[in-house]
Amino acid sequence: MTAAHKTQNILIFGATGLIGRHITNAILDNAASFAGRIAIFTSSNTLWTKSDEIDALKARGVEIIGGDITSADAVNEAYTGFDTVVSCVGRPVIQNQLLLIQLAERHPDVKRFFPSEYGTDIDYDASSASEKPHQQKLKVRAALARVSKLQYTYVVTGPYGDGDSVLYLAASGPENEARGTFDVKRKRAVLLGDGNGRISLTTMRDVGKLVVAALQHPEEARNRALRVNSFTATPKEILAEFERQTGGQPWSVAFTSLAQLEELEREAWAKSDPKAGGLTLRRIWTSGRTLYDARDNGLIGMEDGVETLESAVRQAIKVQTEVEDEE
Repeated sequence: MTAAHKTQNILIFGATGLIGRHITNAILDNAASFAGRIAIFTSSNTLWTKSDEIDALKARGVEIIGGDITSADAVNEAYTGFDTVVSCVGRPVIQNQLLLIQLAERHPDVKRFFPSEYGTDIDYDASSASEKPHQQKLKVRAALARVSKLQYTYVVTGPYGDGDSVLYLAASGPENEARGTFDVKRKRAVLLGDGNGRISLTTMRDVGKLVVAALQHPEEARNRALRVNSFTATPKEILAEFERQTGGQPWSVAFTSLAQLEELEREAWAKSDPKAGGLTLRRIWTSGRTLYDARDNGLIGMEDGVETLESAVRQAIKVQTEVEDEE
């Protein structure tokens, strides 16, 4: 067995997306530990529509490579000089990673590949193989299972514990609150299940830190899934922390039972509702499928240094309040 490869030069795909921003920022914050080049591969459209963000990355020393992620020639050329690829592409384009893996396996420079796994565990148990939102990521794992040269790591974080739109600590609004909500403005919560089921969450800031830690621990992270998180809490415990940080008064509370959530999910898929996948994921989380006998934080030196329920709720309140101010 070959030794685990130490990362020096990193090429990032999806760097300006929802989770990509946090992962890229964490890598840049720790750039000195890699002692090489850091670059992003992005589309011509992103170069135009997110020019301020691109300029900010350039100012931090990031190399910008424009190109088409579906072009073998463009990707193959971009790989030159980079030993590690970190993919942060979003769910709608997960399948594009199949080409990225194929080319990385053949390229003489690329040694490590981090696919866009951040989120729900797609290999939690036997039932995972049939879950509709998992299908493209399962194809990516199958492709990596066939490689012989390329080393890989799956960073599995569970749901994001943040207050940004549609995330677990977000406000869903009255029309969508049955899918779960922690609404700071209305002091209204709809808890999934009976409120007592534990769920493991990872803030997006911690996702970035955990990816960096995996990059810095090549032997421990090689060719495996790292199941990591920030904290574990019940919906009732999360609500109690929101109440404590918003003045101590009780919020208005309702519940969406697991059976009700399953019915909402079935209806959404039957209508080809874009929200159907999100409801499936919430049903998975509410069923306890973010829980493990032990997490892998300690393998990569991150048993400490991750966020707590208190800090995650504090940031979620800030995010929701800022959105209200903008409106």
